[in-house]
Amino acid sequence: MRMNRRSFMIGAAGTAAGLAFTGGAMPAFADATQLRAMWWGSPDRGKRTVAVAELFHGKNPDISVVGESISGDGYWAKLATGMASQNIADVFQLEPSSIADYSRRGACMALDQFVPSTLNVDSFGKDVLKLTTVDNKLYGIGLGLNSFSLFYDEDMFKKTGLTPPGPTTTWTEYADLAVEMTKAAGKRAYWGGPYGARYQYVFDAWLRQRGKMLYTDEGGLGFAVDDAKEWYTYWEDLRKRGGTVSADVQTLDQSVIESNCLALGKAAMGMTYSNQLVGYQLVVKGKLGITMLPREKKDGPSGHYYRPALIWSVGATSKNGETAAKFINFFVNDVDAGKILGVERGVPMSPAVRQAILPQLNPVEQLTVKYVELLKDQVGDYPPPAPMGSGEFDQNVMRPVADQLAFGKITVAEAAQKLVEEGGAKLKRKS
Repeated sequence: MRMNRRSFMIGAAGTAAGLAFTGGAMPAFADATQLRAMWWGSPDRGKRTVAVAELFHGKNPDISVVGESISGDGYWAKLATGMASQNIADVFQLEPSSIADYSRRGACMALDQFVPSTLNVDSFGKDVLKLTTVDNKLYGIGLGLNSFSLFYDEDMFKKTGLTPPGPTTTWTEYADLAVEMTKAAGKRAYWGGPYGARYQYVFDAWLRQRGKMLYTDEGGLGFAVDDAKEWYTYWEDLRKRGGTVSADVQTLDQSVIESNCLALGKAAMGMTYSNQLVGYQLVVKGKLGITMLPREKKDGPSGHYYRPALIWSVGATSKNGETAAKFINFFVNDVDAGKILGVERGVPMSPAVRQAILPQLNPVEQLTVKYVELLKDQVGDYPPPAPMGSGEFDQNVMRPVADQLAFGKITVAEAAQKLVEEGGAKLKRKS
């Protein structure tokens, strides 16, 4: 049975292996500093994280770690509760689209004070640190590089004789391919790909391919109603042609692997982040391939940019800021930790760790690294930090509006108007 929430204790009171699992309250340690860590992700991510925490405790026996893995939107609810009660986890996971929002709302501790004494991130490069810098302060440490991507079931493409998508596949070609796959697969409740109108990150790339952006430097929406109308028209046309999963399948997607239509065995293609290839391959029976998102024109901009796959931040209310920074430093710089983590959270930021893990990577992990390298000449500039309210824009506007459209409750024109009006109202622009 898959549990939505898993708790782990790594520390002096663990088992002989240094690890104890518990669903209830956990004992405190009089002789140790206790860190609370919180993240979301697949069971595989949980295992890797716990293994690194065990390794950290082995080298720092005076520090114990309480870890909690929370699935889906429950993670953000838990974080909101911690913020309201001034009891945020010492170390917690964010993503590029949420770090600016949560740091400006006071959830994150500025980490500049720990650089370079505790956080040794010089080798990452200044540009990489900009990815987790908001309003000129460092609020998180990226755990690996990734970008948007398109996954596809290689076995299904071989079975049907269709040619898989590639780096120069256009949106028009993708639509035709998705429709052909639905027909060629001949399976009940199985489609070519997702109803991507719901995905903020895909819309982000779509806009960048057209010279627009999701958010402006000032923190407003970087697109207009006509842009949204074009976006929704594309996905509605594709849905009506049979190229996307049905609305009831797409609304199951909670932005975690287990609920994605590709992972559920409902589609031959899925749109997600490159670092998740490892997790997807663990649940998808067929061999997966990875390529870039479709583009507007074959010789046009890709819309892609490098991003930190995921981020560790330190809770603003933590009484153990420096110890938390020490744990993060270990996570991103220790070679043995890197060998445990592989590329599940993205290609390591540290060049030394990257070199150390390359020989041990399995074929799926090597695909992830090759994909990041493929993008080297295709990525554009990193966009402005997502404004406050961007999380609400995604969860409470972008997804629900797409769902209403897919279920036929609103028209394309109404969806475009709602996205801009309600979405803009969620954002808090810089003064």
